[in-house]
Amino acid sequence: MSQSALENDGEQAEPAARAASFRAPRSVPIIFYLAFLVAVVVLPAIAFTTVLLARHNVAQEETVETFTVATTRSVLQAVEREISGMITTQRVLMSIEALGDGDLAQFHDHARTALSGTGSYFILADENFDQLLNTRVPYGTELGRVSELESVRRALQTPDAVVSNVFFGRTSQAYVFNVVRQRPGITPPQLAILTQDAASLANALLTRELPLGWHVALVDSNNTVLAAPQQEETQVGDTFFIPLRESPGTTMRWRDQIIAGEEYRTITQHSILTGWYVVAWAPTSVVTAPLRTTLLWLLLGAVVIVGLAAAMAWIIARQIATSVRGLARQARAMGAGEEVVPIAYPVHELAVVSGALADAGARRRQAETEARFLMREVAHRSKNQLTVISAMAKQTARGADNVEKFVENFQNRLYGLARSTDLLLAHGTQGIGLRDLFGTQIDPFCPEDPSRVTKTGINVYLNVQAAQVLGMAAHELATNAAKYGAFSREGGQLTINWNRAGGGRLHLVWRETVPDFEPPSDRKGFGSVVLETMVAGALKADVERIVHPDGIEWVFSIPLDQIDPDRDSPLADELDPDD
Repeated sequence: MSQSALENDGEQAEPAARAASFRAPRSVPIIFYLAFLVAVVVLPAIAFTTVLLARHNVAQEETVETFTVATTRSVLQAVEREISGMITTQRVLMSIEALGDGDLAQFHDHARTALSGTGSYFILADENFDQLLNTRVPYGTELGRVSELESVRRALQTPDAVVSNVFFGRTSQAYVFNVVRQRPGITPPQLAILTQDAASLANALLTRELPLGWHVALVDSNNTVLAAPQQEETQVGDTFFIPLRESPGTTMRWRDQIIAGEEYRTITQHSILTGWYVVAWAPTSVVTAPLRTTLLWLLLGAVVIVGLAAAMAWIIARQIATSVRGLARQARAMGAGEEVVPIAYPVHELAVVSGALADAGARRRQAETEARFLMREVAHRSKNQLTVISAMAKQTARGADNVEKFVENFQNRLYGLARSTDLLLAHGTQGIGLRDLFGTQIDPFCPEDPSRVTKTGINVYLNVQAAQVLGMAAHELATNAAKYGAFSREGGQLTINWNRAGGGRLHLVWRETVPDFEPPSDRKGFGSVVLETMVAGALKADVERIVHPDGIEWVFSIPLDQIDPDRDSPLADELDPDD
């Protein structure tokens, strides 16, 4: 190694040695400053928010929610008790002896007396849903079919009582609902119906107190209002303005719904007995009104906290900014190629960065040395390529009769070399496949019928030198096949086969079969030089040319170590451009 190289290595080692010997004084990690800032800003905010929200939000909302759920459940139970009472009354009326004896006039009097003051009326209908009697009117009054048919049809399918949705009764001229049951043991079947005005259910709503701003309504399964507070715009028989989204069952939580652009909080309770729903609702703005006071106090507290945080952030930012400016100066020095000395900044992490910059500066100088070495290697590679091109030009000139022929042949060979170079760029790191190499060089000359070309062989990868040499060889063979051989006449065949042979060699056979074959002259052109000189010399291969009555055969025996992708000896060292 030269004295100058030793001096350069010594210069590169000195900054690295100084960086290694550097011992930064004790510094505080940046996490300390950040943790302190978080403690100043976040902890008081969390404490303040926790007290207010726990006091106003959690306690108040949970109390209101629990109370509202309990109230709606109580309303639902009151309605179900009302319906259960009607079912019991219906069962009692069905057991009156006069009904069993078929004395409908006497039964009408008994039933009317029994139901007096209850707000309920009894209807008896036959299997065609025609009314036989109705205690709303005197016995013998002409009656039509029952007004609501869905529930009576369902009653014919079950022995249990069926509760209808709300509907407008023709006889009552009011919104009513029915409790329908089939009389047991009667043929043809008869239906006992206990009907009642929907307005009578309003008492179940009025007797329950809800939190301020909350309202409650009773709706059927079609979302039609059965009962609602009188002061509300919603009336009995109207479609309820809040869509039913609750599946059968009950809910113990409220939920938010946006209706006509306004947000509501709703609670829905479902009755299994009737199929109806009790819905409680309130505008969200009313429910959250107590929170606005909390937010006001929270805002005032946040102003104080932000003031404290801003003061502390200014102090910390000033400390960090001073260190960062020092790092910037170090970075500029490194960019200029100057030696960078690590600095002990107060922030531990910034001190580590300073040491890293010093180490990076040393590595940069080392990388520049390596880059110069790579440039020399690139120049060497370029020399190899130029040597190959020079040899190609001289051999092409020897076989050319005129300038145009020389240009054409030389250009074609350059194209073949370029195609090999493309493969090198695409697959050079893992080696170039022999099958891909043959395909790239032969395809431009192949006939339209693909069955005239057969390529068989094992999966073999080539290094850069082998790919260049065999690529030129394949190009020359394909050119000769297009001019004089298998591709020049109809019916010509080309077969390429390669495999591993004994002694660690690759056995490669190029066999052309040509109809009306005419043996070539003994004159050797550039193709023969490539095949017999370059392949044999550069790859230490045995090359044999055999002339058959029906075509040419070339046989190559190449040592495997010469084509190994891990071996890439310079081509210029083994190829004389004057050959």
